[in-house]
Amino acid sequence: MQIQEKITSKNINKQVLKLQITDNNEVGKAAFTHYLQHRKNGVAKYYKKDAVKYAERVSENENIVAESPLEYQIFNYKEQNGHQIPFPAPKKAKFQFIDLFAGVGGFRIALQNIGGKCIYTSEWEKSAKQTYEKNFGEYPFGDITSEKIKSYIPENFDLLCGGFPCQAFSVAGNRKGFEDTRGTLFFDLEKIIETKRPKAFFLENVKNLAGHDKGRTLEIMLNILKNKLGYKVKYKVLNSMEYANIPQNRERIFIVGFDPKQVRNYDKFSFPEKINLTKKIRDLIDKEKQEDRYYYKKEHQYYPKLIEVMKSEDTIYQWRRVYVRENKSNVCPTLTANMGTGGHNVPLILDNYGIRKLTPKECFRFQGYPENFVLPNLANYMQAS
Repeated sequence: MQIQEKITSKNINKQVLKLQITDNNEVGKAAFTHYLQHRKNGVAKYYKKDAVKYAERVSENENIVAESPLEYQIFNYKEQNGHQIPFPAPKKAKFQFIDLFAGVGGFRIALQNIGGKCIYTSEWEKSAKQTYEKNFGEYPFGDITSEKIKSYIPENFDLLCGGFPCQAFSVAGNRKGFEDTRGTLFFDLEKIIETKRPKAFFLENVKNLAGHDKGRTLEIMLNILKNKLGYKVKYKVLNSMEYANIPQNRERIFIVGFDPKQVRNYDKFSFPEKINLTKKIRDLIDKEKQEDRYYYKKEHQYYPKLIEVMKSEDTIYQWRRVYVRENKSNVCPTLTANMGTGGHNVPLILDNYGIRKLTPKECFRFQGYPENFVLPNLANYMQAS
């Protein structure tokens, strides 16, 4: 079934933001897949009405006559997508959470590993939604600035998590912060936290948020979370190579908050201690020859300089506009959305078959994703950034 789209404009703080507005089919698919995953528990009531409408619409379009279109489409979905999903929710949940700005599900994997059950998810980018569905069996809802999309969020969940868009604060971007419409998405988080009052929240952003606008941007956020919403808040910048045993230099700020009325022992929370890095770059690199499209050909304009400098197979190099830099820290530099371009600052390696870029699968390993994580679109590096 085709998903209809249109582009409209929305003025936020005197700036025009182009929004992707999807029709009822996409919202219906999100409601249907959420209902499918929760049909045996009380969460299903938030999605059933639109799941039924979606099933009826699909059955009508496919000329299917069924006594119960919803049950038929559930059966049909399982037949098409397999009865097992790679990362099912735990049968007995220790807590319930919602996954906002979900990307391809990094937060979800981590929280499911400690017994959490996701009861709602939202993501903007379409290919990320497809990857998310393949791995978790749920198609995320869309634009969280939409009141309609917010209306599907269930009541009484324990934890809100979200890596809200970082471009507005990133060193790699323009660093406009709240002047950028993407920065204002924090205020949608504020509204959801204020309305739903979860026991806790768990937010993530780029390291530069801590120093953006001489610290004033973070100060505004913390003031809202602490003084307006009444949460007890802690934050810290963590590096994956120091805390996750992943050989990538990736610093991110994590902001954690607790409602003192619901979490009495909130003061016992502490961020984790550093651990030793035992994994090496080579542990995450495939030994076999990769597809030709990942290798630099001899006639490439950069090739003479690359072959002159790149001598070791045990490290990662970067093309830096006019020269090649060897990364001597024995970890991968921070992965970014331009990894597949082959241009400035892109990680490069030398293997037995030539000089090449990292593959998307390798990038996902450097991000800590498990080996059985499904990548429907292997060409999409952005999902691994």
